[in-house]
Amino acid sequence: MTNEERAAGLPLAGVRVVEMTHMVMGPTCGMILAQLGADVIKVEPPAGDKTRSLGGMGTAFFPLFNRGKRSVVLDFEKPDDRDTMHRLLATADVFLENFRDGQLEKQGLGADELRRLHPELIIAGHKGFLSGPYEHRPALDEVVQMMAGLAAMTGTSEKPQRVGSSANDIMGGMFGVIAILAALYQKRAGKRDGKRDGADIRIGLFENCLFLVAQHMVEYEMTGNKPRSMPEREHAWPIYDIFETASGERIFIGVVTEGHWQSFCREFGLGEFLDDPTLRTTTDRILARGRIIPRAVEVIRQWDAAKLSQKLDALNICFSPINRPEDLFADPHVLRPGGLVNNFTADGKPFRVPALPIEWNGSNIGEGLKVAPLGADTAAVRVEIDNQDVTSKTTGRRA
Repeated sequence: MTNEERAAGLPLAGVRVVEMTHMVMGPTCGMILAQLGADVIKVEPPAGDKTRSLGGMGTAFFPLFNRGKRSVVLDFEKPDDRDTMHRLLATADVFLENFRDGQLEKQGLGADELRRLHPELIIAGHKGFLSGPYEHRPALDEVVQMMAGLAAMTGTSEKPQRVGSSANDIMGGMFGVIAILAALYQKRAGKRDGKRDGADIRIGLFENCLFLVAQHMVEYEMTGNKPRSMPEREHAWPIYDIFETASGERIFIGVVTEGHWQSFCREFGLGEFLDDPTLRTTTDRILARGRIIPRAVEVIRQWDAAKLSQKLDALNICFSPINRPEDLFADPHVLRPGGLVNNFTADGKPFRVPALPIEWNGSNIGEGLKVAPLGADTAAVRVEIDNQDVTSKTTGRRA
């Protein structure tokens, strides 16, 4: 299936995105836009995006975040290729980049120059920081998690710990998508008034992390109490813990409503708690966790994990096995039709990946995406922009 066939019927079909990004944050933005139907053209240097060759924990970065894009190689040391880049941008709706401030200016691709030459272009720069005292600094997901307090909230006061995925980078890319969609909407509305202005968007990785920890910042603002890290936090419910079962498997159980409390105690033989006048309210029970949890541990340890899960499911009580990422390839919900989609690496090797976490008109998005080999689409894209140049000269306007 070609990109055009796959994009047919998707909301961003007909939108062209030119992308110059690497690692995770910027590529995530382009990957989501591609899955929504945009024609995303990734411009790479002759040696290719360095992320292509990462190993270890970075092995998945390039195939995961660059699916569904076309690859064009341009060498900006060559004047002809710099000219080709501008001709390509003249056909685009959006330009994505995630370079440090000042780097693209050296290649004639700074925001001021782009606004002058391509006033209708939406420019989305994914940066370490928004404008301010830190705007010159480079940043990594782990750096901003330490700076913004997310690592302190995830780990303990003695040992801050980053989140166990590139969550902040990925969410930064998502905010890039949100901003771009808003700019496309504004541009469409402006066309009705004869305006076709683009937009200059800056997305900050650090500020994204601030958004994630805002609940803890506001807690301190409103109460004056320093928020405690997740491992050290005060519980808001009487049972919100990991338990060991008779089969040795662990399970998380969250009893968070009055109905849950009543059902849990009744079904698991903890009637003494229902009869105890000192446990009438949730606050009473939280204060009594010291005697409630040991009894719950004793009871849960008598249950087989599978039967316990069935019982909790029937009671509509929140629960979860303690999974690792590899376990999810056997999870029945993940394996439902459309839950995993089949994609392909640049050398044609298939791999399974969770579908975009939305359903579009009842269908999942992302089946059959391919990672383009380096430069695979250079010739085709050159022909396209040559044809559009001819069309522009004939009609007197951009194709």
